[in-house]
Amino acid sequence: MNIALISHEAKHELMIEFCIAYGGVLSHHNICATDLTGKLVSEATGMKIARLMPRELGGDQQISSRISCGEVDLLLFFRDPSDNASRAQYEAQMLRMCDMHNIPVATNISTAEPLIHSLSSGDLDYLTWRNS
Repeated sequence: MNIALISHEAKHELMIEFCIAYGGVLSHHNICATDLTGKLVSEATGMKIARLMPRELGGDQQISSRISCGEVDLLLFFRDPSDNASRAQYEAQMLRMCDMHNIPVATNISTAEPLIHSLSSGDLDYLTWRNS
């Protein structure tokens, strides 16, 4: 499964902790991330992560493109609701792409954990979403 990671600056530490906690599950999948998120998670976990451009330079758009091309099966995007996002339109586009292509997305830890547990138990079958 291809998993994309993004986190706002205020959520980097949470993403790192999440990936450390669930590294056993995540390490069996292909992971891509925006540049800084990928760097931080890779350094903390030792996982191989394909690093894209920084979010503010179009990394979120690269992930949107991968979603559109069927190259992302799950998006973990830890957002800071207080972020005065100048990139809000690109983030909305990325979430829209997830909706259009039936890609599960978690924007916080409360949704990410059940998705990872489902992935771990084999209950998360991306072919079901893509064909529904």
